[in-house]
Amino acid sequence: MPKPRGKRRPPRKLDPFAQIRRNHRIRVPKIRVVGPDGKQYGVMDTKEALEVAQGAGLDLVEVAAQARPPVCRIMDFGKYVYEQQKKSKDNKSTSSKVKEVKFRPRVEQHDYETKLRRAELFLSKGNKLKLTLSFRGREMSHTEIGFETIRRAIADLETMGHADNQPRLTGRNINVMVSPLPANKRKPKFLREDDDHDEIEASEHHDEDHSDDDVDDVADDASKE
Repeated sequence: MPKPRGKRRPPRKLDPFAQIRRNHRIRVPKIRVVGPDGKQYGVMDTKEALEVAQGAGLDLVEVAAQARPPVCRIMDFGKYVYEQQKKSKDNKSTSSKVKEVKFRPRVEQHDYETKLRRAELFLSKGNKLKLTLSFRGREMSHTEIGFETIRRAIADLETMGHADNQPRLTGRNINVMVSPLPANKRKPKFLREDDDHDEIEASEHHDEDHSDDDVDDVADDASKE
């Protein structure tokens, strides 16, 4: 009788760094060497370059196999792998997130700048951003004020991101999506280097707490008319 098959083992995840030749796996006799600080060491015997790397407590890593001779760099390979994995993880975590900053039609300058600091913080991390402006009660009779506020915010954020489309009114909300500029082109106007990023993000909850007060104020005004 055929023996019952056991459970199949899940396929092993391929190590993207396993194919990188380093240290004694570099077989060619001569290589072009780059030091850990980026300094060019020139063409060296592979054995000699390996001795230099090991003498510094580092690895000799092939970074351009197609070059003639191949280019290798002296580095801490373990640290390099860790940094690449962390960068990849950060990119995945931010690329899928959409953050939101909420406005009201008549927003005071201080609150407006606080909201834009938060918006710039999200864009600086590579997040897509949703700007939402909500109308309450009789505010719907002056939607042009809301559009003016949203367009002003888009203009103030132009050094950090660009609007994906024109602001649209849906129900009682004006919405627009903003995508971040490339990292090397982002220049914040409101976010300062010494700002507490955690405090800025937390300020959204403070605004939400006060949004109920705004609703009550509108209701009271309407009842008095």
